[in-house]
Amino acid sequence: MDDHVYKVVELVGSSTESIEDAIQTAISRAGKTLRNLRWFEVLQTRGHVENGEVRHYQVVLKAGFTLEEGSQ
Repeated sequence: MDDHVYKVVELVGSSTESIEDAIQTAISRAGKTLRNLRWFEVLQTRGHVENGEVRHYQVVLKAGFTLEEGSQ
């Protein structure tokens, strides 16, 4: 079994639709520039209220990806 080393980054995703969509937005966007994404953890959830209605969702999350082996 290979040992893995992970790098952790903090992401903030937002959506007008839902918390789940905000998470997916953050992970999808990060996946365009980071390889080997493996997991995420939601740290904070917040939103924007306007005229008594939720208008915007925002999540702060940690995402981990495996580091690639260095060339020798």
